[in-house]
Amino acid sequence: MTEILPATPEGLAAAAELMAEGHLVAFPTDTVYGVACAFGRDEQRSDLVKLKGRPEDKPIPVLVAETSQVTAAGYVLDERARRLAGRWWPGPLTLVLPASDGGEALGFRVPAHDVALALIRLAGPLLATSANRSGEPETLGADEVQIAFAVHGDLLAAVIDGGPAPGGTASTVVDLTAEPARLLREGAISRQAVAEVVDLEPTID
Repeated sequence: MTEILPATPEGLAAAAELMAEGHLVAFPTDTVYGVACAFGRDEQRSDLVKLKGRPEDKPIPVLVAETSQVTAAGYVLDERARRLAGRWWPGPLTLVLPASDGGEALGFRVPAHDVALALIRLAGPLLATSANRSGEPETLGADEVQIAFAVHGDLLAAVIDGGPAPGGTASTVVDLTAEPARLLREGAISRQAVAEVVDLEPTID
């Protein structure tokens, strides 16, 4: 049964402990409610994919609280990444970064939401996606999360009730594994704004 936890220091500590034990937890972000497992847990990633009902090979981004968590996780923050992060983190910008060991690139973002940031600081980087079944409406509240995952609730240990999420436009996604950078998705931050900070691959008409 999914536990509802308050967005208090005690509730956040309980959620972080659940994640350390390998459980999935849902929580509010600066757009919608998300659901996550602790970064680096392959078994829990499989549970996350099953809960979402999404393809196994579809990338799942990582939420961090600060740039030091990116490098500690083994990913490269070059000068371009630091300029972009300095301007839009926390905020609606996802950076696809190369692994320092040549492994698979991953997307990283710092959410502009106090509850999400507090959880990440306690639990470490989170492999996170929106808290809804794939192809179904996104969730903006703890009750909606419970309804969305009612059939698969055994996979979701807890929801942090941080009040309503604001909704809004998805993050802009910039791929920094190439030079010049590639804009993979134009979201809340415009292409023009990104291009003022880093060189972007030209669009193809």
